[in-house]
Amino acid sequence: MRAIRHGPAFLAAAAPAAAGVLSATPVNLQCDGWFGSRKGCPTAKPVTPKSPVPSDIDVSQATPLTPIKEVFGKTFGLGDKELYSYGPYKGKISLQTYDRLKNQPNGNYVVVVGINPTPLGEGKSTTTVGLSQALGAHLNQKVLTCIRQPSMGPTFGIKGGAAGGGYSQVVPMEEFNLHMTGDIHAITAAHNLFAAAIDTRYYHENTSTPKGLWDKLCPRDKTGQRHFEPSMYARLEKLGLSHKTNDPESLTEEEKVQFCVLDIDPDTITWKRVTDCSDRYLRKVDIGKNKTEFSKRQERQLSRETGFAITVSSEIMAILALARDLKDLRSRLGNMICCFSKQGVPLTADDFGITGALTVLMMDALPPTTMQTVEGTPALVHAGPFANIAHGNSSIVSDLIGLKLVGKDGYVLTEAGFGSDMGGEKFFNIKCYYSGLKPDCAVIVCSVRALKLHSCMAPKVVAGQALSKEYTTENLELVEKGAANLIAHIENVRSHGVQAVVAINRFATDTDAELATVKRIAEANGARVAVVAEHFAKGGAGAKDLGLAVMDACKSGQSDFKLLYDAKKDPIKTKILKIVQNVYGGSNVQYSDKAEAIISKYEQDPAIRSLPVCMSKTQYSLSDDPSKLGAPKGFTITVKDIYVSAGAGFLVVSLGEISFIPGLPIKPAYYKIDLDFSCNPPKVVGLS
Repeated sequence: MRAIRHGPAFLAAAAPAAAGVLSATPVNLQCDGWFGSRKGCPTAKPVTPKSPVPSDIDVSQATPLTPIKEVFGKTFGLGDKELYSYGPYKGKISLQTYDRLKNQPNGNYVVVVGINPTPLGEGKSTTTVGLSQALGAHLNQKVLTCIRQPSMGPTFGIKGGAAGGGYSQVVPMEEFNLHMTGDIHAITAAHNLFAAAIDTRYYHENTSTPKGLWDKLCPRDKTGQRHFEPSMYARLEKLGLSHKTNDPESLTEEEKVQFCVLDIDPDTITWKRVTDCSDRYLRKVDIGKNKTEFSKRQERQLSRETGFAITVSSEIMAILALARDLKDLRSRLGNMICCFSKQGVPLTADDFGITGALTVLMMDALPPTTMQTVEGTPALVHAGPFANIAHGNSSIVSDLIGLKLVGKDGYVLTEAGFGSDMGGEKFFNIKCYYSGLKPDCAVIVCSVRALKLHSCMAPKVVAGQALSKEYTTENLELVEKGAANLIAHIENVRSHGVQAVVAINRFATDTDAELATVKRIAEANGARVAVVAEHFAKGGAGAKDLGLAVMDACKSGQSDFKLLYDAKKDPIKTKILKIVQNVYGGSNVQYSDKAEAIISKYEQDPAIRSLPVCMSKTQYSLSDDPSKLGAPKGFTITVKDIYVSAGAGFLVVSLGEISFIPGLPIKPAYYKIDLDFSCNPPKVVGLS
């Protein structure tokens, strides 16, 4: 396999994107901003909460919004040339903003992670937003929140949206949870174009001849000359024919066949089609069944079994989150492996000549989306890879731009999916590995409810069903036992050299004694401090103590971030074992015969063996068994499969069966979603 190519350092988006990159001439706005005398967020406006807390959609729709250009213009001194509007309350930020500010110092970098959650979630997104509001609207700090864009599959299915909740959410909620600025649709289009290209090439190679392919791929022009398209140069380079890019006629007959015939092995095609919808009936489908997909030359139907995945599981989504600029984006897209030839050669997007087209479809998705919180603090929403099948973090681009915008005394909050064993570990060892950034503090979000579940003495928590009395009445024994899970996550964060602040997300049924128990245990086991937060009900005011704790942790300078393993030097199995022992608490790893064979093959390729690993496992347990709650020790992890996401730049290590497209329950969330026509204009109702 040829070397995996990744782009150069982030030098402010070397190519245009998002409606064209305009001049990077510094703006001279006379307003409160990053360079002004006033600190904090000028557009922040603390809420006056109601009790009981209205529904999330009602809070969002009752929030008086500030035009998004005003939020980013007044807070960071950005002008029209760096902000693009998608309506009044959302937009995009130019990638050249980084270029203008690249010599400015970075702000404080804070990652928000969680413990192993219940199926209901423990409020990690809500805590991230609440902390942002506390810092920007109540503590007079410059702050920017960087979070993922949610998939519409869960929005209409079981989980609901991901904007946060109560008085700590990103608004407008409807726009956040639905189409936003079209990034997920762009990924869907790009991914499915590649899928169509694969099957189309397979069809033509099995219905035409090498000469027929050559004449179509490299036809003669009006003067009788043949020319290679620039998109074909990478294929020629792979074949060692780059010296013939300007002279197609110089190719020998054998070289012409090598160039034209990819010789796809249909049994190795792993590139499924995607849709941003939960649909169990698309998990396995047959394609190529029409009579137009029949090869007369071979007298057989060119059909095969495949399936769909949800869009956010696409490798293109992971690439969007990890790319540093447009050149890097294009390079990573070109590296994507979709199948193998019958000779075992990996075939990439570059081999299909489609990399340029994919980049064009994705270029407007690379700049982050600008939005705001309920209390008017700024947010960048960008990318949304799942944390159980990908690396589960928002984009590097957002964080890089954000750290320059807030300045050396400001704060960038970025959220990692699920627990510190999932999105947190991948934030440290994949995202930070590629970005080169070092976190100053990690916030670990927990709830009394989740800790009771991890006691292994309370009934299961089931979405859609009422909680048992163990979760709604005081029980210190359950909290004490379940806190073992929290301790494991504190140790995980500390093992990466990062200061840990525990945020105890208070629920209405939590008692003071239960909260005090969590605080005592956390602080006795490595947390710098544990703070009760009530941001759901009170907005930023309910997270002021958390904000002060985060500020203190960042100013202490005591974080000394370190990667868990050396991606370039450590063998693949060593990387996996270090994660299992140091993050999960396991003791050993066993491998299926399939995984053993693949690892042996990958170890022979320096470009592959030097990649970080992305563990694909359940989010509900530190182990690979969702029934093992709490903090199990001494267990053995089983690696069932492993494959390379060469474009994203990591090895996916599968520890179990993970569905790549969710199904819908008996009563999906869409039953409640509609338009209220009694309003003018009609408003969305039922989103959660």
